[in-house]
Amino acid sequence: MAEKLEAPDVPELAEERAKLTEEIPADGSNIKEKDDKGSDVAKEQCKDAVRRERLKKLQELHLRRNEARKLNHQEVAEEDRKKKLPANFEAKQRRLEWELSEAKARKEAEDNGEDYDRVKLLEASAEDLEKFERKRSRKQNPDTGFADFQQAQYRQYQRLTRQLKPSMEEYEKQKGELGDSVYATANTLLPEDSSKPSEAAIDRMVDDLEKQAAKRAKYSRRREFRQDSDVDYINERNRKFNVKAGRFYDKYTSEIKQNLERGTAI
Repeated sequence: MAEKLEAPDVPELAEERAKLTEEIPADGSNIKEKDDKGSDVAKEQCKDAVRRERLKKLQELHLRRNEARKLNHQEVAEEDRKKKLPANFEAKQRRLEWELSEAKARKEAEDNGEDYDRVKLLEASAEDLEKFERKRSRKQNPDTGFADFQQAQYRQYQRLTRQLKPSMEEYEKQKGELGDSVYATANTLLPEDSSKPSEAAIDRMVDDLEKQAAKRAKYSRRREFRQDSDVDYINERNRKFNVKAGRFYDKYTSEIKQNLERGTAI
């Protein structure tokens, strides 16, 4: 029967076996400690990453705040500059720019031997010309209807003054009759018949009064309240509504209304 052989004891192998035995205990506590250290390192790295992200976001917010503060300061400075300008500065500036461009275009047309007004009309569209014509007609005749008595009186005054046409012949005649008294002062005494109007002036006044009367006749007047009319409303607003509704539905509801009033409705 063969004898059992044992490996010789080598000092280097014994030392390595002792180290491994020390590093790896029987209960595995050393492995657990290494795992805990690795998890702590991972947590610290995650915290650092979150901290860096927040710092980056905070820096961006600081930059945005500084930019907003700068823009706000520029807006305040611009608003203060506009307040110090005259009220119609922008309109005057646009007007000057338009005049400069108009003068430049007119000069170019003259250098080319063209009529600037004709060239301008050829370049304008039909819609622009219609707007210009309406605007010019409103300026020539600003009477858009009755608004209030003050505006109506002012428009009538403007219309009457436009109709006045001075006659130089009458002026020279009156000047020859009155002499130096034509330029009256506080101490000037004029004859009684010096201010008597002529027959032509009286005719013009009569024609104007007749035109005014004809124009007033075209205006709508306030309808008078009828005392004997049926009261089928509760207030003024309801009365107006009933009048408007009656214009369209009275021909259909008049018979029903009469039956209700007589008590013969079914």
